[in-house]
Amino acid sequence: MSREPRAGVTHERMLSSPSRRAWLRRAGTLGALTAFENILPAYAYPDRADPTQPPELSGRTIDLVIAETPFRIGGRKTTAITVNGTVPGPLLRLREGQDVTLRVTNLLRESSSIHWHGILLPAEMDGVPGVSFPGIAPGETFVYRFPLRQSGTYWYHSHSMGQEQAGAYAPLIVEPIAPDPVRCDREYVVMLSDWSHTPVAGMIGRLKKQSGYYNYQKRTLADLARDIGRKGWHAAFGDYLMWADMRMDPTDLADVTAAAYTFLMNGLPPQSSWTGLFRPGERVRLRFIQVGVMSFHDVRIPGLRMTVVQADGQNVQPVEVDEFRIGPAETYDVVVEPAEDRAYTLFAETLDRSGYACGTLAPRPGMRGEIPARRPRPVRTMADMGMRSHGAHDAHDAEIMHADHAGHAGHPLPGAPTGHGSAPAPAATREDGLVPHGPDDHGPGNQTIPDFTRTRLDEPGIGLGEDGRRVLTYRDLRSLAPYPDQREPERELEIHLTGHMERFIWSFDGRKFSQAREPIRFRHGERLRWTFVNDTMMEHTMHLHGMWMHLENGAGAYLPRKHTVLVKPAERISVAITADAPGHWAFHCHLLLHMETGMFRIVHVSDPPADGHP
Repeated sequence: MSREPRAGVTHERMLSSPSRRAWLRRAGTLGALTAFENILPAYAYPDRADPTQPPELSGRTIDLVIAETPFRIGGRKTTAITVNGTVPGPLLRLREGQDVTLRVTNLLRESSSIHWHGILLPAEMDGVPGVSFPGIAPGETFVYRFPLRQSGTYWYHSHSMGQEQAGAYAPLIVEPIAPDPVRCDREYVVMLSDWSHTPVAGMIGRLKKQSGYYNYQKRTLADLARDIGRKGWHAAFGDYLMWADMRMDPTDLADVTAAAYTFLMNGLPPQSSWTGLFRPGERVRLRFIQVGVMSFHDVRIPGLRMTVVQADGQNVQPVEVDEFRIGPAETYDVVVEPAEDRAYTLFAETLDRSGYACGTLAPRPGMRGEIPARRPRPVRTMADMGMRSHGAHDAHDAEIMHADHAGHAGHPLPGAPTGHGSAPAPAATREDGLVPHGPDDHGPGNQTIPDFTRTRLDEPGIGLGEDGRRVLTYRDLRSLAPYPDQREPERELEIHLTGHMERFIWSFDGRKFSQAREPIRFRHGERLRWTFVNDTMMEHTMHLHGMWMHLENGAGAYLPRKHTVLVKPAERISVAITADAPGHWAFHCHLLLHMETGMFRIVHVSDPPADGHP
């Protein structure tokens, strides 16, 4: 008889039972035979006869199996890492307040894991190898057990060695105990992901040799001629020389582009077009989950306005928009009301405009909407980088850009830590909102520093907001209900997002994870403010495990709760955190290649005092 594995960091071999071994072997063989042509989960099948009732897993005990499965995409045969034999894996539909047991068996030849993204749980159940548990060895089963203390749209994925990019991800929906404030007639999960035949290690190797390896949209002589005509010789060549001096490229919008990626919607490439059905006049809820490990998507549905009702699983006051940008690991729930008897296209265009994922909302199977034309690739400017452009001749502008860094350096607040990963409190903000960078250039691990940073919560992001569409910004997000902890932060920390693109090294405060093993320390029960300062020219999505980040966007008592925060180049964003989860937690950029090359730290929350008082 096989033994029941224990929850926590201890797990036992589960293949001792001949019957279990045979079942898993038969399941793997069946998966290889049937899934070779189509390994989509049932909820992702296009044109289902009854798509309102997709098969899903629920209950108090659920079995999941991680394995390799043959996969065909774009006419090419390959292998995916699957959960229960499909990409994406099965939808888990659970309920707030229940205690859930999830038995995860690893049939790979390497260690694996599952992280329950955005779920509040004990640290040993979080599923990050090397932080709070050892991982799941080949042929073994790990049992996750935890109570569900929240509701909303979430997802789960492997946190091991690039397996997330290879297909190990799936949606997780937690139904609320109280009546759901979002009224809808039907709903769909919409998972956006990117697939590549090149493994993560191969991508990193190529990018370390040539940082623009996947960028096929670089500027040409014709672009320079247009700049000269618009700015004049001096300004155009000045900017060109500044970019060259920094060894950066204004078209470097994405490290990995459509040159390597096929962009998927619910596991389907654009030519296959996932389809969700509706009846005209219905309210349809779309749960968008961004899995794309290196891709940002700009989502719109031509002909339909979207009402944003949830961000990162948390209800927000409804915001009507035409478009929103979603970064890796974020989720947004929107409600649409298609009134016409026609097909609508769900269009998710990448930030660099090199590719897109798409699907269809239609009243009948077999219908497809028109694919909109892709917009021109945007170009970064010196202002985007927090630098003074050669084209800026205004004396006030020049004074701002060349402010005395040393004279504006911040001073720690009482109790603010000064050790690894915990910089002094933020530098003084000027009346115009610009914050000059301090004197620390973060050493050889950082390629350059901006002259200034600023809050950019009102900005939709590069390439958006100039075509008349109403685009969601972080300033629009307001929690549906006041958050419970209204204390002012008692201390402040600042951490800089840094990197050297030429060498493809990413870090915090100029140090890779391997160079900064000392954890960032939170005191249990404290309320603190953490400011993220982006010193790089790339967008990053910062993910803190185990605790909510309250985005300080001016919403007062209604600050939105986020588990993942998108930080634009030369931007500073502050979040308030209640350190209520003792243990070791991962904090990292959710762009997988950035995390793998050093943009990762451990946050340690101290144990609560024995007397129960802070």
